[in-house]
Amino acid sequence: MKKWIWIVISVLVVGYVGYQWFHTKNSEASTTDTTQVRTAAVQKGKLEVTISGSGTVEPVVTQDVKATEDNNEIDEVLVSAGDEVSEGDELVTFTDDSDPITATTAGTITSVSVASGDRINKGSVVAHITNYSNLQTVVAVDELDIPKVKVNQTVTLTVSAYPDATYTGKVTAVAEEGSSESGSSTFNVTIHIEKPTNLKVGMSTSATILTASKTDALYVPVDGIYTNNDEKYVIITDSSGTTSQQTVTTGIETDEYVEITKGVTEGQTVQLPEVSSNSSSTSQQGGMMGGMGGMQGGGMPPSGGQGAPSGKTGN
Repeated sequence: MKKWIWIVISVLVVGYVGYQWFHTKNSEASTTDTTQVRTAAVQKGKLEVTISGSGTVEPVVTQDVKATEDNNEIDEVLVSAGDEVSEGDELVTFTDDSDPITATTAGTITSVSVASGDRINKGSVVAHITNYSNLQTVVAVDELDIPKVKVNQTVTLTVSAYPDATYTGKVTAVAEEGSSESGSSTFNVTIHIEKPTNLKVGMSTSATILTASKTDALYVPVDGIYTNNDEKYVIITDSSGTTSQQTVTTGIETDEYVEITKGVTEGQTVQLPEVSSNSSSTSQQGGMMGGMGGMQGGGMPPSGGQGAPSGKTGN
């Protein structure tokens, strides 16, 4: 009887081991790597390189109005806080008929510091004027991007308070000194806002600064550029599937695309790094473009190219 029991147990053990082996082999087969060959066409269109920064709305002009004479007695204060004034308007007159204090700029009187009968000395503040129709924003730009920012560059602005509105502006100043925090530095870039309708001082802004633009540029995805020492090249694939290495010269670059100024023609097919995938993961193989860091602030998607500007085609 015991003999039969041991025979049954042995059969069960062998069956279990066989099942485990069969299950393991099936799992291995289901996770076998498959290699996907990716290609992209050389496209032609507009490339725009941009840098981003954030800041707040500020007045271009906000200034104190000060007395220019000593110990004059004020006869009359002609304005109150909230009044709109033009440059040259009289603000304060004196009992001795000396020259009145006038507005040094157009804007809104935000405060008045004197009253009739007061005596004031040279340099005393009598009022403050802010021009709310002439606004700017000062945005912080990363130190790696600041060398690309220049005065008069075009800027697109969005404001948190008006998410559906877009404003435009121009760079008017780039700070010579930056501020450091957590090991990295940022530099202030001043942007004059054109037609600042509905904007108020203190509102949060996001700026996209156009640092470079090229019309009818030939471009490929960033990972379509390879390097060997100092040589940059692409891998051309012809209609028969034959590949060849072609040295290229590159131009402007966004996060996604690189302009090629020499070495390729529109419509040629370039090979991108292979993608190996299995049931649990996908990893990219092959060389990415070395020594060609993309604009950290990003880039506008190309426009005007033939086909979708994703830069990718099927295999």
